[in-house]
Amino acid sequence: MAVSAPGAVRPPRFQKVLHGLDMTLFTVCAVLVIDQLTAAASIGVQSIFWWTFTLVLFFIPYGLITAELGSTYTEEGGIYAWVRRAFGPVWAGRTAWLWWVNVAFWMPSVYILFAGILAELIAPDMSLWTKIVITLGLTWLTVGINIITLEVGKWVPNIGAIFKVIIMLALGLGGIAYAMHNGPANEFSLATLTPHWGDSLAFLPVIIYNFLGFELMSGAGEEMENPGRDVPWAIVRSGSIIAFFYILATVGILLALPLSDIGLIKGLPDTFQKIFGAGISGNVPVIALCVMTLYTLIANMTTWSIGANRSAAEAANRGDLPSIFAKLHPVYKTPANSAILCGVIASVVLLIYGWLAKSSEDLFWTTFAFSSVVFLLPYFLLFLSFLKLRKDDPDIRRPYRVPGGYPVAVLLSSICMLFILQAIVFFIYKPGAVDMTYIGAVLGGVVLTVIVGEFLVHGKRPEPAKPTKEIAHV
Repeated sequence: MAVSAPGAVRPPRFQKVLHGLDMTLFTVCAVLVIDQLTAAASIGVQSIFWWTFTLVLFFIPYGLITAELGSTYTEEGGIYAWVRRAFGPVWAGRTAWLWWVNVAFWMPSVYILFAGILAELIAPDMSLWTKIVITLGLTWLTVGINIITLEVGKWVPNIGAIFKVIIMLALGLGGIAYAMHNGPANEFSLATLTPHWGDSLAFLPVIIYNFLGFELMSGAGEEMENPGRDVPWAIVRSGSIIAFFYILATVGILLALPLSDIGLIKGLPDTFQKIFGAGISGNVPVIALCVMTLYTLIANMTTWSIGANRSAAEAANRGDLPSIFAKLHPVYKTPANSAILCGVIASVVLLIYGWLAKSSEDLFWTTFAFSSVVFLLPYFLLFLSFLKLRKDDPDIRRPYRVPGGYPVAVLLSSICMLFILQAIVFFIYKPGAVDMTYIGAVLGGVVLTVIVGEFLVHGKRPEPAKPTKEIAHV
């Protein structure tokens, strides 16, 4: 007699190389981003209010929801796999496409920041196109790291997480020490902490953006040793570290650098120089911290591309994206084709926006805002999938469950989706100014991305792989 065996899964396809500490460091490296610290600090002292507000109402609920999904549904693919279970292959294909392609769009902005910091160190007059050449080289380095085995590649984000902690401590404690000797560079008072409307709120969605990424490690769900046990604890540990260091580093920047001097690209080197001063005794830590910052940018892109490429390959393996995404490296069994395609798209986007940009900061923010809107769209599906799976799949074993029952689940998911919506609005519309060229560049890129995704999802697909659940005979 044939009966369904809920616990039966297809044989493992990957080595289980991610342990609890790996997952914590992986998540810290993914979520604790250095490249947007100065953008968040650009809001001013009121950013401390917004960090705390977002932490309580968004970051904690989002972490709880992701802990339940990641520990319950542990197949390879992460957010793609969750959406597929909840809404079927078409919506899963859309999710995988947007999730994957946003990394390709985001990569140019991160590596333009790398080139800008490098220029501050060795060649302040470096031209925009020299920075673009450096960015292209780093893009393809990231592709190469993605192709090697995860057992080796995981050490790039692991080391990056350690460097990020050092940088955050240097910014936070260094800023406090600077203020104790010289006075704070900005006024910290109830008036300045109180949120108010203004041009600086254009950077408000960056705080939402900086808190996202808990689900990334689940893209390699089948490469985890024990996801049911390790995912919730990795989220608790990494979430506590991330929240503390974001607020500490932002305070440090604002204590050391006047708001008018905080630049999107030069903000970090300027803060290091203000804290540690000039001369050999100051230059050595400044250079060391800048080099660590450069490494963390590579580590961050490596972390996100590892998760995104695995989700795209899994989607193609199931027939929800074109089969070209599914091909693995013959030796390392990594998603080589997805990684190469990611590099190609990142290179094209960089060259197009580089031709349109007036400066490296202009190029940085436009590509970042465009990629961020694409990045945020799948999160609506993540929270909706959580609600649907809670309702439609009540009997599955959940190693961790968000407390409070279904009404609380609806409330938390709705709040999270409102935060995502406001971030999208502010990425497109800058408070205090209407720049139609900028709005057109961001919206046009997003619309084109969605249209291309529809062609890919609805195009001819190969036969899907066997479903996760199989039939057992007794």
